[in-house]
Amino acid sequence: QQPTTKRLFALACANVIKSEQPSKIVTKAPPVPAAGGGGAAGSAPVLPLASPLIGGLNKKKKPFLGMPAPLGYVPGLGRGATGFTTRSDIGPARDANDPVDDRHAPPGKRTVGDQMKKNQDDDDEDLNDTNYDEFNGYAGSLFSSGPYEKDDEEADAIYAALDKRMDERRKERRELREKEEIEKYRMERPKIQQQFSDLKRKLAEVSEEEWLSIPEVGDARNKRQRNPRYEKLTPVPDSFFAKHLQGGENHTTVDPLQGQFGGLNTPFPGGLNTPYPGGMTPGLMTPGTGELDMRKIGQARNTLMDMRLSQVSDSVSGQTVVDPKGYLTDLNSMIPTHGGDISDIKKARLLLKSVRETNPHHPPAWIASARLEEVTGKLQVARNLIMKGTEMCPKSEDVWLEAARLQPGDTAKAVVAQAVRHLPQSVRIYIRAAELETDVRAKKRVLRKALENVSKSVRLWKTAVELEEPEDARIMLSRAVECCPTSVELWLALARLETYENARRVLNKARENIPTDRHIWITAAKLEEANGNTQMVEKIIDRAITSLRANGVEINREQWIQDAEECDKAGSVATCQAIIRAVIGIGIEEEDCKHTWMEDAESCVAHGALECARAIYAHALQVFPSKKSVWLRAAYFEKSHGTRESLEALLQRAVAHCPKAEVLWLMGAKSKWLAEDVPAARSILALAFQANPNSEEIWLAAVKLESENNEYERARRLLAKARSSAPTARVRCRLARETESELDLIGSHGQRERERENRPNRTVFMKSVKLEWVLGNIEAAQELCTEALKHYEDFPKLWMMRGQIEEQSGNTDKAREAYNQGLKKCPHSMPLWLLLSRLEERVGQLTRARAILEKARLKNPQSPELWLESVRLEYRAGLKNISNTLMAKALQECPNSGILWAEAVFLEARPQRKTKSVDALKKCEHDPHVLLAVAKLFWSERKITKSREWFLRTVKIEPDLGDAWALFYKFELQHGTQEQQDEVKKRCENAEPRHGELWCAESKHVLNWQKKIGEILVLVASQIKNTF
Repeated sequence: QQPTTKRLFALACANVIKSEQPSKIVTKAPPVPAAGGGGAAGSAPVLPLASPLIGGLNKKKKPFLGMPAPLGYVPGLGRGATGFTTRSDIGPARDANDPVDDRHAPPGKRTVGDQMKKNQDDDDEDLNDTNYDEFNGYAGSLFSSGPYEKDDEEADAIYAALDKRMDERRKERRELREKEEIEKYRMERPKIQQQFSDLKRKLAEVSEEEWLSIPEVGDARNKRQRNPRYEKLTPVPDSFFAKHLQGGENHTTVDPLQGQFGGLNTPFPGGLNTPYPGGMTPGLMTPGTGELDMRKIGQARNTLMDMRLSQVSDSVSGQTVVDPKGYLTDLNSMIPTHGGDISDIKKARLLLKSVRETNPHHPPAWIASARLEEVTGKLQVARNLIMKGTEMCPKSEDVWLEAARLQPGDTAKAVVAQAVRHLPQSVRIYIRAAELETDVRAKKRVLRKALENVSKSVRLWKTAVELEEPEDARIMLSRAVECCPTSVELWLALARLETYENARRVLNKARENIPTDRHIWITAAKLEEANGNTQMVEKIIDRAITSLRANGVEINREQWIQDAEECDKAGSVATCQAIIRAVIGIGIEEEDCKHTWMEDAESCVAHGALECARAIYAHALQVFPSKKSVWLRAAYFEKSHGTRESLEALLQRAVAHCPKAEVLWLMGAKSKWLAEDVPAARSILALAFQANPNSEEIWLAAVKLESENNEYERARRLLAKARSSAPTARVRCRLARETESELDLIGSHGQRERERENRPNRTVFMKSVKLEWVLGNIEAAQELCTEALKHYEDFPKLWMMRGQIEEQSGNTDKAREAYNQGLKKCPHSMPLWLLLSRLEERVGQLTRARAILEKARLKNPQSPELWLESVRLEYRAGLKNISNTLMAKALQECPNSGILWAEAVFLEARPQRKTKSVDALKKCEHDPHVLLAVAKLFWSERKITKSREWFLRTVKIEPDLGDAWALFYKFELQHGTQEQQDEVKKRCENAEPRHGELWCAESKHVLNWQKKIGEILVLVASQIKNTF
């Protein structure tokens, strides 16, 4: 710091002296010569220069000049300038002793400063202000020039560990957030490739005809680009080249003499000699003659090909085995099919060679090397390598087996024989030796020789026994169980070949040798069952459980149930039932028994073990005899997989234990009715009446039984009796739940119940009205309907029936009045609104029908049925634009409605239907109406297989949709076989559908009230027209 202080002090003194000098400006006069002239002797006095000028200047001097500036004064601030600092204000940046740095010196004249920087070993840190950051400091390390010691290394390691730890703390959260942001960004701004990915996938479905029918895009290029003139190449004879080689000049036309002389003779003698020296082309002329003979070049090429073909000919017979025409094609078969890069193969070969040389006694190296050569097509090299491996690793089974695999037949036998000499106890080599033999006797001889050396091998015994006849196999197995007494398979195989008594002895001896195996006990039980001794089966299974537990074996319930399923599939019914009874309750808590057993039964049904499921249900019914749900599951099981007799026997037991279960009585009556045993069905219903007096379901079942059998008077009497009897409390509660407009029962429940105590059931009234209606008694039906509406004015079905009866009679005004009265009482009944709208449409009042639907939508917002009817109304009126607009509004209000999306698909033009169906599937993936629309779409495009798949998917998801069955049956009538049609009809009858727009229109028609499911299916299918 001392030199710097001195330098600053010196500069300050110099400035002070400088500031004082301008006030005394003098000029030295030139000296006057002493000789000559009469001037004053000596020098003239020194006078100030231009003193009057200075005085004048001092008078004009500003009064503030030389005075100190006021506090906070900044020069130039008033005119907008800002203060700044220059190098002159703070002094020079270099010391006087610093070397000069001439930055712009030429390369040959570098200054001392450059030389010093060049001679430095390490570059100094860049401490410039531009390289400084307020948070991180300088970009480089301030101490990089210092020594790097051990404590520095430890500190760096600690800081690195801390950085890594801090980075891992929120790594998962950060990565998850980044992933979500990327996914969100991709969803908001998808790539062009993603936007058209669905369209690219659809290109796979485009047929060749559709592809060819796509119109070509117009060509915007100019005429020259659209119609380029391609260069035409014409073959020229050899004489043309010979002539111009001789003439040494260019011609654009063919000489007429070429055509005269056949294109081979030239008019000049000498052939290819040119008149100019140096014009002869070596290689194109025959030495000595100067002729260009192209024919000899072709002969040489043919000779070379003949030589190559002769090299692969049969040297013994002299007859070639190569087809000259297919020679090049056959060469393709010689290309190795490894599918790898040649450089990779070379690297692998080099690596394996290094492994073999480093450790020549490592068997996998030899095997891998041989297989590499085999894959690349060098089979002989692979054989040589693996034989070398057998010499280096004679005790390796894998090497010998690989050598036997690579060698041809007889050589492989010799290799295996050599392997047996080195490894006489190897079972795998003996098995391979037996496989190489083609004669059964030779195989037996090899295996018996193997058993002499390795008598404890179960695999050898099993292989040898499989080749023997039953009697010889029994003898061999007797010896096998002596050599291998712990093999369960050998004991069981011997027991199967023995007689009943001997088999029992064999199994007893097997249990003594292997007391911990359950299969021996199960085989013993199956043996007793096969010989008719079924009473011993239960005892054997119980003894098996006890014995295994005594020997410390844990009873695995799942394994025993699997064994029972195998016994069921093998036909041992008693054994499987005994196993189920023995293990069904092991390891299960009492409160979980019912749930677990039901799941076990369903699992057995799924696996095809029906007897196991029947045994589980039987055991569950013994434990829970009063559980209605268990009886129902068992009854449905017998209905699906049993016989009618077994179902009726089960239901008879069920109603004895659960007499209040109405559904069990009804199932028994229906079973008798389907068997055409009407008196038995009546007796069952009579017993059901005794157990459940005034039961609605039993009343209606009895009415249906009589009406289906044309006993209309009996049905009328039953309905009259049902109307006169008061319903039970349970029926009243259910009616309260079912009535849509009776939500105010919460506040006045007692009063409503007292009012309902003495009035009949509304469903009974509805059935009474319908019976008279279908029988043609219109007046009686109207009277009953009027009486019913006095009791149940809020029951919409009665208003619907009244309006339909009036409409059938031709009384349009009365029908309209009935519908309007019904809507006043039941404003939320969609079928009533639809019936009134369709009535107005039929009489030609389109505007009134439209207004009714708009009013209905106001009172019932977000109703897909009303929106659908509005769309169809406009479409039937021919206003397709309005229907499309209404559909768009409907989809906005009900975006997840399947019936709306299904209708929207076929409102589109044919090219846009597939895109619309994709949108519908995205919104309603599992809606049956959307699936049905897709099936119809494929049907319209004649894609039969896909259409059938979508029909099957639809009826599987919703078997109660009758429209799907009808369309499926119509499809099979047009494109299916008779078997497929019968299958669809049978499945529909089993499903018993009850819903669907087309289905209900036919099934609920008064003329079709006695038709069966199959008849209605045929009727609905006949009404379907392929207008889509």
